[in-house]
Amino acid sequence: MSNRKKAAAPKPDVNKESSYYDLKMQAVNDLAEADETNSPEVSQEELRQYTSSSGIKIPNAVKLLFIKFWFAGATCFFFIWGLGGYMADQLDLLFITGIALGMVTDILTNNAIRFFAQTPGANDRYIMFPKKSFWTFPLNILYAFLLLALVYGLYSLINWLAAMASGQMDSIALGVEPILFGVFYLAFDELLLAAKRGAARLMRRKKTAP
Repeated sequence: MSNRKKAAAPKPDVNKESSYYDLKMQAVNDLAEADETNSPEVSQEELRQYTSSSGIKIPNAVKLLFIKFWFAGATCFFFIWGLGGYMADQLDLLFITGIALGMVTDILTNNAIRFFAQTPGANDRYIMFPKKSFWTFPLNILYAFLLLALVYGLYSLINWLAAMASGQMDSIALGVEPILFGVFYLAFDELLLAAKRGAARLMRRKKTAP
């Protein structure tokens, strides 16, 4: 019985494996060092291929406005409704609500708006202080106090007009509830953002004017 010689295993191509390893390491390094300065330009058509989906397409503006409305209404629900029965002083309740609105805006609302941006900065027009920094946190709280004061003033005006019309000055025709509070808060926010954009356009025209 003849001895069968085992077939010798093929020797690995060291040069090929080394090239493959270098290629993978280069890809990892490129990914780690990628930023806005060395990334290739991507067209809007290509972005739509990855962001579009079947079914009902909701406009981006509608989604962003709903986010702002929902967070404002939720804050009203948890703080004005939730703490209203435990805090007798209305000013203290408004003070706590203003701080909560500013924190929610800085931590949740604005980050959600940035998340839905197709390109960096695309949704900045919906944010009063778009550049994220240490100072945006206290500024958003101050801005929330301003919006809350406007909303409170609108509620007071509506109730005063209703009381004048009915002759019952002690009655409250319109109480605070999350849905209408969110609508009022969103409306004043958009008005102030429109004023900011208008002032920015005016400043640019003055700079470019001869």
